[in-house]
Amino acid sequence: MASNFVHLRLHTSYSLAESTLRIRDLASQIVADAQPAAAITDTNNMFGSLEFSETLIERGVQPIMGTQLTICDDVGSGEVVLLAKTQNGYSNLLKLLSKAILDTGDAGNIGISGGVKCPLSDLTTYSEDLIALSGGALEGFVGAPAADGRDILAEERAVKLAAIFNGCFYIEIQRHELNAEVIAEPVLLKISERLNLPLIATNDCRFENESMSRPHDTLICIGTGHKFSDVHRPRYSKNHYFRTAHEMTELFYDIPEAIANSLIIAQRCSFSPKTCEPILPVFKTTAGRTEAEELEVLAKDGLKTRLRSKTLTISTEEVFKPSSVEPYFDRLDFELHVIKQMGFPGYFLIVADFIQWAKNQNIPVGPGRGSGAGSLVAWALSITDLDPLRWGLLFERFLNPERVSMPDF
Repeated sequence: MASNFVHLRLHTSYSLAESTLRIRDLASQIVADAQPAAAITDTNNMFGSLEFSETLIERGVQPIMGTQLTICDDVGSGEVVLLAKTQNGYSNLLKLLSKAILDTGDAGNIGISGGVKCPLSDLTTYSEDLIALSGGALEGFVGAPAADGRDILAEERAVKLAAIFNGCFYIEIQRHELNAEVIAEPVLLKISERLNLPLIATNDCRFENESMSRPHDTLICIGTGHKFSDVHRPRYSKNHYFRTAHEMTELFYDIPEAIANSLIIAQRCSFSPKTCEPILPVFKTTAGRTEAEELEVLAKDGLKTRLRSKTLTISTEEVFKPSSVEPYFDRLDFELHVIKQMGFPGYFLIVADFIQWAKNQNIPVGPGRGSGAGSLVAWALSITDLDPLRWGLLFERFLNPERVSMPDF
């Protein structure tokens, strides 16, 4: 029989340096406990969404797409969990995360010590088809102020989130045997009753079982750069493991609706990502040209520039200079025809654009890698720095209409 509880707070190893839960091992635990669904809620990212979705579907379990996102207002910040009900909700999650990361100065650091934050106003813009959980007592947007005596702020934030996520906002209760949770719980229960908001029981799962508590603590120290002896470092209790449905039901015996609501939330979610063909961005061309026309103009101009300076000193004595430029333009026309036929002009333009930007910023860029070095068009666009005719390199190893695959520089 299926379990009567669903985990809606699972941090996988994609919560970088925060969790030891590998998705395939996690799926095995979910199946072993007969839980019908589960949500991935990694910190400020959705890197593992596709792997999580495919792995759970393969095991007959419903995947729920979500994330733990840091929200900020005029007073401060705190985390909430956002879950996608539909494809539109998933799209809104991606928009919220992308905007939060791009607007953050230290976008390379998205973990627990990172600075990624999402303004409350952005939630208003992208809240459609999302379910929100209020956050835990340690760092939650609602839970943390409830734990440190700011009851009014906790309720004010709950009111705002309830208005943004009309009918899709839940007050989150956690029991990891932490003092902050003991203090926060009666406050959160009162907020739930006063505002008529449903409760949800969650366990902030970050490792497989209790025996993994110590290794997980080591991982947190590595991720945050703290020593074990540092009393102010981030800590998690031994109860942040994957609890079974039976354990959760026993733990929340006094508020059974908080357990039952986990199944209700799972039933409200119906989207999981699937693999698709690569979707290339549209390259903005000049003078109203198509991507194919732009590629042809830039490639021919680039080849002329290359050939004008084509006197290469191979050694102190040997100098190479092409005897005729005709083979170069014949090869260029052939490659351009294949690139257009296979629909990849935009790909070449995009790669050339970021390679040129990197070179202009004095960022080291290699001369070429793998079969991509066999493309004359790539050489003409300065993507690579190897003359394929000089070294007898084959373009067909890179792009071939008889073996359609994405080019890879």
